[in-house]
Amino acid sequence: MRIKPFKGIRPPKELVEQVSSRPYDVLNSEEARTEAAGNAMSLYHIIKPEINFMPGTDEHDPRVYPEAKQQYQRFKLKGWLVQDQDPHYYVYAQTILADNPLSGGKEKTQYGLVVGAWVDDYLEGRIKKHELTRRDKEEDRMKHVRTLNANMEPVFFAYPHRDDLDKIVEDVCKSKPEYDFVAAPEGFRHTFWVIEDKKTIDQITEIFAQIPAMYIADGHHRSAAAAGVGQELKIKNEKLKIKVPEYEYFLAVCFPDNQLNIIDYNRVVKDLNGLSEEEFLSKLAEDFEVEEKGSEIYKPNKLHNFSLYLGGKWYSLTAKAGRYDDNDPIGVLDVTISSNLILDKILGIKDLRSDKRIDFVGGIRGLGELKRRVDSGEMKVALALYPVTMQQIIDIADSGNIMPPKTTWFEPKLRSGLVIHELD
Repeated sequence: MRIKPFKGIRPPKELVEQVSSRPYDVLNSEEARTEAAGNAMSLYHIIKPEINFMPGTDEHDPRVYPEAKQQYQRFKLKGWLVQDQDPHYYVYAQTILADNPLSGGKEKTQYGLVVGAWVDDYLEGRIKKHELTRRDKEEDRMKHVRTLNANMEPVFFAYPHRDDLDKIVEDVCKSKPEYDFVAAPEGFRHTFWVIEDKKTIDQITEIFAQIPAMYIADGHHRSAAAAGVGQELKIKNEKLKIKVPEYEYFLAVCFPDNQLNIIDYNRVVKDLNGLSEEEFLSKLAEDFEVEEKGSEIYKPNKLHNFSLYLGGKWYSLTAKAGRYDDNDPIGVLDVTISSNLILDKILGIKDLRSDKRIDFVGGIRGLGELKRRVDSGEMKVALALYPVTMQQIIDIADSGNIMPPKTTWFEPKLRSGLVIHELD
């Protein structure tokens, strides 16, 4: 992998909590408007610029992109964002605190390296993806990158863990961090170090050159958009003799694959496709061992075990032998098994991307959210899945396959606004 350090644009340490934000795609416009209320320094004014217009303004309104640029310039003029004098790599640690339900009662930290990732590594398939992207979403982010001439938000990569990189990161983290705070409303701790030592920077570059591939964990649309704009600029300026054009790189945080936390991504469905509850359970028994668990929340405990909530009761579903192929990287996924044997075969849901009868709930909300949506009458049945593993993602990406929709949910999400990468 080819990476490079860069002159990051960052908030002064005393302003980082006011400037930084959640990623643009994890909340809607009104939620961003609420979070940014009374805070002129919030990055939402740049990454969700529709909040600077009247409520109801479409996020793709042509006015929002120039507004994002104007806001970005204002942030720099005000000194809310300041560029580093020299190129650096950065270490970004995310900690799930012990009192968070995701922690299992024990604090857990993952350590990422913030780098400039090479556009050609993406275009030539060495940065590997496991999801399809939508052209309209790519184009929205490309407009944002073109207008600002910057990668405002990083993408989230995984790399095969290496002891030598772990040691470098461990040594960097012995020093005092530049930023260290717990962010509201999600409650994760974010810690950030600037790597200034030239020898350490060169070592990181050399070690990454030995890594054959990286994997997009989160941010497929941002990756496609960043690479697309980089390619556009390269073609436009190919006659310029620039030794290392900054636009050939884009902003990424790279985590070792053995540290990442993948949680479940669950489903709720509006109806039983004309079946009674008894008929539905009977049809499930054709392909699953069905066990009633009562009114207490039941969480899947292993691959091919599912949790179902229906009619005020929880059920354990375990796929019967012969209903899946462990040698098929796609067929072995629980999302595939549930899609084929429950959503399609019984409930008649053929296209997870377009069918209005189904919705998806990230595991960060807990299984209580599934129960709430069914008990409210909004939904009829809920299905909880055991989370995929990082190895499954790697196997699928290496094989050139694409995961079914709504398969992975990574937490914590990257905090936006800790560092920005400009393309000139």
